[in-house]
Amino acid sequence: MVREVYLNWRIFYINSKAEKNLAPGLASLRCPGPLGRSISIGSQLDIQALRGDYAEVVPNPETKLYHRRWFMLFLFSAVSASNAFMWLQYGIISNIFMYFYNIDSLAIDWLAMIYLLTYIPLILPVLWLLDNRGIRDVVLVGSAFNCIGAWIKIGSASPSMFPVTFLGQFVCSVATVFVLGIPSYLASVWFGEKEVSTACSIGVLGNQLGIAIGFLVPPILVPNVDDMDELAHHISIMFYITAGVATVLFILVVFLFQERPELPPTQAQATARSIPPEQYSYIASICRLLRNWPFILLIITYGLNVGCFYAVSTLLNRMIIEHYPGEEVNAGRIGLTIVIAGMVGSLICGVWLDKTKTYKQTTLAVYFMSLVGMIIYAATLNLGHLWVVFVTAGALGFFMTGYLPLGFEFAVELTYPESEGTSSGLLNCSAQVFGIIFTICQGKIIDFYGTRAGNIFLCVFLVIGTIMTGRTSDCEMS
Repeated sequence: MVREVYLNWRIFYINSKAEKNLAPGLASLRCPGPLGRSISIGSQLDIQALRGDYAEVVPNPETKLYHRRWFMLFLFSAVSASNAFMWLQYGIISNIFMYFYNIDSLAIDWLAMIYLLTYIPLILPVLWLLDNRGIRDVVLVGSAFNCIGAWIKIGSASPSMFPVTFLGQFVCSVATVFVLGIPSYLASVWFGEKEVSTACSIGVLGNQLGIAIGFLVPPILVPNVDDMDELAHHISIMFYITAGVATVLFILVVFLFQERPELPPTQAQATARSIPPEQYSYIASICRLLRNWPFILLIITYGLNVGCFYAVSTLLNRMIIEHYPGEEVNAGRIGLTIVIAGMVGSLICGVWLDKTKTYKQTTLAVYFMSLVGMIIYAATLNLGHLWVVFVTAGALGFFMTGYLPLGFEFAVELTYPESEGTSSGLLNCSAQVFGIIFTICQGKIIDFYGTRAGNIFLCVFLVIGTIMTGRTSDCEMS
């Protein structure tokens, strides 16, 4: 009995230590235990090294890959995409909703910023729920909030109903907290060793796909017309479509989404299931992280970069319409270009890191190129050539969105052996805070001084972030 307990503990210890030697990008993927607790997925060789001794006590558990794992993944990705779509369905046609509800630009901006604000106080309770109740309950609650918020918005397709539409958007924003951190957990619970990275990428890309659709579809469904009744009709159609999709997804989650397969997909997951739940203190972990100076620098630099991305995404329609009146549809297409280019950038950065392992240098280089992209975008926005904006916005998205996974991978290195969920939660909180500040400030600067001054405002903070990123690398190496 003592030998069995020792071997169980030893395998858990090796799982934790092996994570340090994983290729960048894999270190952040941890297999949840019976209730979602983390255990490394990259320690198969070490587990097999112990298998000879362990087999004397406990036989190798049976593993199996189920075909329905892909359905679980794509169902979750669809829920995430539906929620991300509703984040931008107002902002990308902000001029139309300002006319319809007779409100100012700041009120429209808050329809997007409420997603950022809600995340800050709710992330730790949701992490606790994921840790104690599991994936199914978290996804179920998230899809329920998403569905309820979408149906509330249906009652707001009238010029006097802005408070109702804000309430619906707030409910949808609560759903975001429940879905952003799920992909890595879902991948490790359902997928084999050679599929985990791909499955996690698909889960993350679901959210990015929703943002892309949020840029593209609203300008098509809601044209810029003067007749209020016709405009209300188009807005109502968009709300009914989003509510219908959210309802179908919620029903599918209720009846078909499962916590985990009957048999584990990997030996690592089987080992995770056999280990008793550990006691883990989020407060103690956060206190340790806040004493980690390189990580504090990363929290600030990550927030600056991603906050700029949130501000650009939220205010994109206003910037495009100011220089290219009547181009609401192309404003959406430019946003789509930013997201698609960012997906490609994330993929290329991931492949590069897997091959070179030079993610500190890569993080600094991508951050610097985000600054360069922002400068070029700001300088060319008012040239009068829309195709130039497409090119410069695509370059900006390639580096600025491509930075997102790099920040998380850098955090894993700087904070080992703390929980990746806690460190990523702090990074996201920083991004939401800076996103709110930058969106409000840039919006006011655009109102009084124009788009170039607003973009220069963001460039200044990207310069600060680039310098601090270089300092973060120096601190980590020292």
